[in-house]
Amino acid sequence: MTTLFIETATPLCGVALEVNGVTTSRVLDRDRRHVEVLMPGIQDLLRDGGCSLRDVTRVVVDRGPGLYTGLRVGVATAVALADSVGAPLVGVTSLEVVAAGAHASGVRGSVLVLIDGRRKEVFAQSFHIDDEVHATSTPVVRTPDDVVIEYGTSGAPTTFVGDGAAAYRSLFSLMSWISVVDLDDTWIGAGPLLGNSRSVAPVELMYLREPDAVANFPTRSP
Repeated sequence: MTTLFIETATPLCGVALEVNGVTTSRVLDRDRRHVEVLMPGIQDLLRDGGCSLRDVTRVVVDRGPGLYTGLRVGVATAVALADSVGAPLVGVTSLEVVAAGAHASGVRGSVLVLIDGRRKEVFAQSFHIDDEVHATSTPVVRTPDDVVIEYGTSGAPTTFVGDGAAAYRSLFSLMSWISVVDLDDTWIGAGPLLGNSRSVAPVELMYLREPDAVANFPTRSP
C-alpha cells in the first residue's frame, strides 16, 4: 500500500508518504504559501520515495478544523489527486492527527490537543491515550483564557500538545499540573497510519466558526 497524506489546515504545510509500512514526512512551508509549494512538494516526496502518482493507493487529507484558505487548498488537491489515480480518499481531522502523533511520540494519559486558530482562538479536543487514542470530547473553538478557566480548577495532570499549546505556552505553564509538550513536526507522520485505519467516506470540511463556517464544497463519494 502507498498512502499519501496532505496537511494544509494548520499554518504548517506538509506531506507524508507511507510505502509498505515505512513513512517519510516533510514540512513544505510555514508561511501559508500552500498553493505554491504543495504540488511540487508532493512530487518531490514521491520521487524521493521511488514512487509516482499512479502508485498511490490511498489519499488522506486533513479536513480541519484549521485555517480556511489552506484547508480548502489541501482538500481540493486531495480530491483532484484521488480522482486522477482512482485512489480512495479519506479525511481525518487536524486534532486527531496531532493526537495520533502524540501517541507515536510516547505521550500517555489525559491529553488536550490545541490547534492555533489565530484571532486569539484555538481549536481544542481532549483525548485519553493509552495503547490507543480515545477521544473524550468533541472538537470546539475556544479562547486560551477559556482553557485556563477549565483546567485551572481541575488540578488533573494533563498534557497539552499542538501548535496552539506552543503559542500560549507561557499562559498554560502557569498551571503546575499541565505539561506542554512540543511534538516538533513529527505528528505529520501519523497521518498515513491514521488514514489507513479509516473507512472511505465523503470528505466534509470542519470549520467550527464564522465566517469560516460556509457550506462544504462538493467532494466525491467513494
